[in-house]
Amino acid sequence: MNGIEKNTQFIKLLAAKLGFNYCGIAKAQLLSEDARRLESWLNKGMHGKMQYMENNFDLRIDPTKLVPGAKSVITLLLNYYPAQQQNEAAPKIARYAFGNDYHDVIRTKLNEMLHEIKATIGEINGRGFVDSAPVMERSWAQKTGLGWIGKNGNLINKQSGSYFFIATLIVDLELQLDDGYVKDYCGTCTQCIDSCPTDAILPDKVVDGSKCISYFTIELKDALIPEAMKGKFDNWMFGCDVCQEVCPWNRFSKPTSEINFSPLPAILNFTTSDWEDLTEESFKLIFKNSPLKRSKFAGIKRNLHFTAQ
Repeated sequence: MNGIEKNTQFIKLLAAKLGFNYCGIAKAQLLSEDARRLESWLNKGMHGKMQYMENNFDLRIDPTKLVPGAKSVITLLLNYYPAQQQNEAAPKIARYAFGNDYHDVIRTKLNEMLHEIKATIGEINGRGFVDSAPVMERSWAQKTGLGWIGKNGNLINKQSGSYFFIATLIVDLELQLDDGYVKDYCGTCTQCIDSCPTDAILPDKVVDGSKCISYFTIELKDALIPEAMKGKFDNWMFGCDVCQEVCPWNRFSKPTSEINFSPLPAILNFTTSDWEDLTEESFKLIFKNSPLKRSKFAGIKRNLHFTAQ
């Protein structure tokens, strides 16, 4: 076994030891085709008021601008599918937000991974990313054969579905590359397109972010949600899982073994009146480690009021 093979094997074993479910490696190179798609999407205004999507375009498509001398892009998938479900009558919360904030959980794992790589292989230059920089993580995951991009824009893994967080580690270390693209197994199925409450999923694997319930309930910081959306949220208060719930491939989803993603009791058990009676002080205390803090107390109350109308 040569040095490249040995280092690759070490990294894959390390990823598994840290709890990642899948690990794929691609060559660090310019994502020219993805760049064209992203530019078209931005030009059509499908990012709504997410102005940050327009920033650092060159960094999004070229990993060597994020890590000088980058040679490999390591993609890591971490399952978040919960074993338990919410109280059915309560305002709905996307499953990814049931437990602790994934940014914190995965960032800790990536830092540990980089530390272990440097301690074992030697001094390398590398950076880990989890929604923290302009990285096209789904494109890199697809390049390594970890899945295909579904019609709902999610990465779908044939064995495990789509309830995964994607993390990226870019390093200036030459590693063995994984086989490229896997077949697109969506076929003629249009369940996600047909079921989207706001018609945000368009043909040709384009998602209009400015129409997505997740955009309105998490990203949009305006005091009011547009009146045109009234009656379309299907009781979703934070995020939306409809396109994943109807995806046939998610019949293969298995509960996560990551303890940090164990659902908060409040997420599972709160009734509508519990949410309505929640004070800002209690919100900050109960959800201090939760993704819900991204919407802030005012955003949750706005969403709650809007979905109740």
